[in-house]
Amino acid sequence: MSDGFNHEVFLSPFTWRYGSDEMRRLWSLAHTRRLWRRIWVALARVQRQAGLVTAEQVADLEAHQDQIDIERALTLEEDLKHDLMAEVHTYAEQAKIGGAIIHLGATSMDVEDNADALRLRECLTLTAQRVADVLLALAERIEQEAGTVCMAFTHLQPAEPTTIGYRLAFTAQDFLADYERLRQLAASVKGKGFKGAVGTSASYHELLRGTNLSTREFEAALMGALGLEAFEVTHQTYPRRQDWDILNALAGVAMTAYKFAFDLRLLQSPPIGEWREPFGSRQIGSSAMPFKRNPIHAENVDSLARYVAALPQIAWENAAHHLLERTLDDSGNRRVILPEAFLAVDEILLRTLRLVRGLQIERAAVERNLRQYGVFAATERVLMEAARRGGNRQALHEIIRQHSLTAWAAVQSDQPNPLADLIAQDEHIRAYLSAEEAQALLDASAHVGDAPARARALAERIRAAIALAPR
Repeated sequence: MSDGFNHEVFLSPFTWRYGSDEMRRLWSLAHTRRLWRRIWVALARVQRQAGLVTAEQVADLEAHQDQIDIERALTLEEDLKHDLMAEVHTYAEQAKIGGAIIHLGATSMDVEDNADALRLRECLTLTAQRVADVLLALAERIEQEAGTVCMAFTHLQPAEPTTIGYRLAFTAQDFLADYERLRQLAASVKGKGFKGAVGTSASYHELLRGTNLSTREFEAALMGALGLEAFEVTHQTYPRRQDWDILNALAGVAMTAYKFAFDLRLLQSPPIGEWREPFGSRQIGSSAMPFKRNPIHAENVDSLARYVAALPQIAWENAAHHLLERTLDDSGNRRVILPEAFLAVDEILLRTLRLVRGLQIERAAVERNLRQYGVFAATERVLMEAARRGGNRQALHEIIRQHSLTAWAAVQSDQPNPLADLIAQDEHIRAYLSAEEAQALLDASAHVGDAPARARALAERIRAAIALAPR
């Protein structure tokens, strides 16, 4: 069956292009089978405590636990049409003594859903570490640029000055919320437990009759061996709401990265030209236009993030339509949406880390835009100071507005901004401020409030949060 996996057939981009080998390994078929076998061994060990199986049978399962044979399992699945039972038969062929008691008393989802929960926890932990890497890189850049004044934009129009560090801190603040949510979810992932076909534990109740273990004690011992908490109430599966919660968290990570990448794309556009993503010395931007330096990494982040944003809706449908004690119409899409969500976010975070670390700040463009547009924002300082000294606020506002309109027309005509001179020389303004005072007040680089301090404080908070997190 796997003989067809070559470049003459469709391969998912997530098989090789997007995501890390580490994340791919967690979603591999081999890892799935290792998790299943881990659960079957744990099941047999607890059944040994209850006197249901022999020590020799358990030892035989343990001896063959890592003997994964995907080819044999896939061959058996062609006839059995059931992937888990194909693995049971493969394992039983290897473990001649213990094979007869594999999966004793269990239903498929007792194994598959607990395996899914174990894997989801692994993937959430890895994703949280990826976010932590991005956060630490952002903290470093925030500290470097906390005091670098630049123009802020609202409605995609020049507004007041901010700092590059403060702009980056906005992204970092959202990533910190994502990080905390991922860690919370990783710590709270639950498995189905061992409750049988419809969640009533009826099969285990029968199996354990006359033994020294109740169904609750049996489940507790098993889940303790797996290091996993179980939902108190399930049907045949764990509540599919858990998948929805996890995909929402991943969509949140994608959302944060999307905004950062989109901002970078805007700031890299020549009319602004302040930021630029890293570009290799041999990198080609366009097959037709040799001069192009397209922001392809930022665009890729936004493309994948858009995909991840659509996946929680499918998980919502799975949970909402999981009718009565279970339907199977979630199974096919869960094989796709769960691994692809994690692999897409993995790629998003790896590229975002590259963007943050390699972000190029075009200082000349920052200074040009600040010089061109910052003076408009700084007129507020002139207005407040002149009014504080006795001027009529409304009359002064109109004078400054008229000068601003004149200056804006000059800027739009690609002329130097005359606003500072117009205001400094206006007789109505000079009644309250000297020309030198007005010019000093119109220096926009001093009009950023406490943005540098807030940016640095967030960087410190990020470092503290990650330092306190268990590895």
